[in-house]
Amino acid sequence: MTLHFGTAGLRGPVGDGPDAMNVETVTRATAGLADWLRRRHAAGGAVVVGRDARHGSEDFFAATTQTFAAAGFDVVALPAPGPTPLVAFATRRLGAVAGVMITASHNPPRDNGYKVYLDGGAQLIEPADREIEACIAAAPPAADIPRVPVEPDARARAVRDDYLARLDARFGAPETTPLRIALTPLHGVGGALAVEALRRSGFGDVHVVAAQAEPDPDFPTVAFPNPEEPGATDLLLSLAADRRADLAIALDPDADRCAVGVPGRDGEWRMLTGDETGALLTAAILDERQAAGRHGRAPVVASSIVSGTLAGAIAEARGARSVRTLTGFKWLVRAGEPLVYAYEEALGHCVDPDAVRDKDGISAAVALARLAAARTRTGSDLVAALEELMTAYGRRVTAQRSLRVERQADLAALMAGLRRDPPAALAGVPVVVADLAAGGPGPHTDAVELAGRDRSGITVRIVARPSGTEPKLKYYGEAAVPPGDQRPAEALAGLLSAVLAGLPGGTLSERGTP
Repeated sequence: MTLHFGTAGLRGPVGDGPDAMNVETVTRATAGLADWLRRRHAAGGAVVVGRDARHGSEDFFAATTQTFAAAGFDVVALPAPGPTPLVAFATRRLGAVAGVMITASHNPPRDNGYKVYLDGGAQLIEPADREIEACIAAAPPAADIPRVPVEPDARARAVRDDYLARLDARFGAPETTPLRIALTPLHGVGGALAVEALRRSGFGDVHVVAAQAEPDPDFPTVAFPNPEEPGATDLLLSLAADRRADLAIALDPDADRCAVGVPGRDGEWRMLTGDETGALLTAAILDERQAAGRHGRAPVVASSIVSGTLAGAIAEARGARSVRTLTGFKWLVRAGEPLVYAYEEALGHCVDPDAVRDKDGISAAVALARLAAARTRTGSDLVAALEELMTAYGRRVTAQRSLRVERQADLAALMAGLRRDPPAALAGVPVVVADLAAGGPGPHTDAVELAGRDRSGITVRIVARPSGTEPKLKYYGEAAVPPGDQRPAEALAGLLSAVLAGLPGGTLSERGTP
């Protein structure tokens, strides 16, 4: 059995053998990718390579850069461990034929990965993944693959400064409104770059969680290094409360995701969901374009089929085109042009698609800090901004439920059961089932949508799909009411919880709790 080359590339546990991440696996993967690239591009094209600070990353980085160099490619080897968005940025900026980032993002400490970008700096999509996997399978043993040492050149050393300069250009003059920020990079590689980006944008009062400030591949203070997970942001919110911060920012370990925390009216801090943050950024980015007098084709705002619907309603009301795609940024950034913003509920935000065609936690952090500062100038905050959007476009509450299984085959059986014998109602709400793998309008994927409305007028929507990275069936739920309906979030959350409880097994996620 070998490690499957799938979503964005390779990901798996560090260990021995072809079914794990090791120097041999990475060397053969690079040789296969190089062979595939040679068939499509003239020899000598540039390839950008970066890495995070996980176990094995330095060795995998060396194997990748040296194998590409021996294969005749012009390798731009980033000089130090850094965030994933730097590779996506450099691949696009330098016109590289590919980029490779050694990272497993927010996976457990035992894992590492090999993320691939193609020309333009977007993640690879089908059929490239299958074609590359075939080339990898045909590659010789790692011991027979030549390697040539590579040193960072001037282009590689300039990437970090070029990225920061792009943020300066994207966001304009530094903010002058005082804002105190608490931040955690969750033991990852994004902390220093995020603090510098925020400082250059006018936010010098940034307090970093000391216990999580430096890269540590063991992620010792969290059970799971993902800002979505319960408990992962406890130290951040504690620091925010202690320092009386205005905003709390959490990056995942490779800094391509960004979560924000806010103080509630009761003084208690909570993390916003990805959908709530997506709604705020949608409104802010489109309002910014309008204020700048940018006209022409209707701008595109993209979200995935499992994300909430509030951002889409905001976009359409502002004259933008709301496009829903399959899950993953490899699809979101290809939603259409001119793309101005893309997000998914799993805390991924692409706020500067002209520069980075992927999710980018650093630029999202700057965008959210500037939005919070703008609200502060008017005596308001992000909680009030979100409430205004809910009032104008209808309140939404989102939540998830997951069912972990022992085997991938069990997922197919569960999905087959939903299609063969779908429920007629959930928690008393009649539902209509749509098979998203079948023909018809919209993106097609292995997912089932259940939608209905209860007698009081609350609309419920559930999307069931297998996880792309874990043996898990995931249910993504949303409950919504139309504008003018004054029912509180708790009423929607209660119904949504009951609906999710009526689906097969699993535990209700903490995410989405109002």
